[in-house]
Amino acid sequence: MTSIDRTAYPRFRRTMSAHEIADVFTPSAEEIEWARDKTVAAPNMLALVAWLKSFQYLGYFPGLDEIPEPVLAHVRGALGLSEGVPAEVDADRTGKRYREITRLRLGVKSDKAASRDIADAAVRAAAQAKDNPADLINVAIEQLVRKRLELPGYTTLDRMVARIRAEVNKGVFGTVTSRIPADGRARLTRLLVTDPATRRSEFDRLKDPAKAPTIGKLKARLKHLADLDAIGPAETWLAGVPMAKIGHFAGEARLTDAADMKKPGEAGEAKRLTLLAAMVHTLRISARDEVTDMFCKRMAIIHRKGRERLEELREAHRAESERLPEVFGDVLAAREATAADEDDRKGRPQTPVRRTMPAVIGRTTASRPRGARAHWSSRPLRTAAAWRG
Repeated sequence: MTSIDRTAYPRFRRTMSAHEIADVFTPSAEEIEWARDKTVAAPNMLALVAWLKSFQYLGYFPGLDEIPEPVLAHVRGALGLSEGVPAEVDADRTGKRYREITRLRLGVKSDKAASRDIADAAVRAAAQAKDNPADLINVAIEQLVRKRLELPGYTTLDRMVARIRAEVNKGVFGTVTSRIPADGRARLTRLLVTDPATRRSEFDRLKDPAKAPTIGKLKARLKHLADLDAIGPAETWLAGVPMAKIGHFAGEARLTDAADMKKPGEAGEAKRLTLLAAMVHTLRISARDEVTDMFCKRMAIIHRKGRERLEELREAHRAESERLPEVFGDVLAAREATAADEDDRKGRPQTPVRRTMPAVIGRTTASRPRGARAHWSSRPLRTAAAWRG
């Protein structure tokens, strides 16, 4: 039985604040006057108003003994009745009449056959795409409220959903199984074989989560993905099945161990093969995402280490890089001195220095016109013949 707490089926909460009770269960002056016209005794009026406000809140009539005492106390005070007045009816026939006039006032109907047909059609249509029983119960409730029909009991809806869901899934199991070839069925069945040495099956091993994004773990995950691909084209077997149902089938398989999966069950081999195919399909999708994520994380680690190593090399060679301009300046100075000595030896006038050393060092290729050559000497360029002459 599906837990009622997981559904939208209306019910009295265990604890309700005084503000909420006053906001929901306070009868209007017109409702109080209507109840006085329909009843004679104070207990009957309290029962009628309590049913009216409860139906507005729940969509069905609870038993008078199921209405919380704080709610009855609030309604009793709103009607101006003393604390000792109980909520009761004289006979079952009276209670039936009170419920009927309440339905007339609210514009709802109590038609069990119509409610059953409407809920059945709504659940059957939703079961083609959904598989969670709570979701299917909520679909039935929504449709009945829209049609202004009194809600049936929760157990009635739960049994209906279980029956329809089993019928729809049986058809899905048959369709999927018919697409799986003999070798694919054998491969899926072998997943449930337990290794005597490790006491684990391949079915259990496939459900192991991904590890940290190290090289070894990445290789292991790639092998895991290759093993999943080798099982067979599960996406082809499950073609046309909504992803929500595939996810629910896969979740059921992952929560079941190999021993329970091998049990015949109500749906037999068709259900077992479909659940295994759904699990393989979802695991393959997850494995691809995990491999991609691990690769991205690994590349990020490599880039970070590369940036750290580059910074270390820069720091290690910073002193040498800062010393190179000084050495370069000494070389230029020595070249100018050599050129001056050559001019004195040959009796030529010295050419004045055209630029200072900082200007030479600071000059960039961007400041020269295209095609120009850098003049690293303070003297003008000479041809080879001039130097020989």
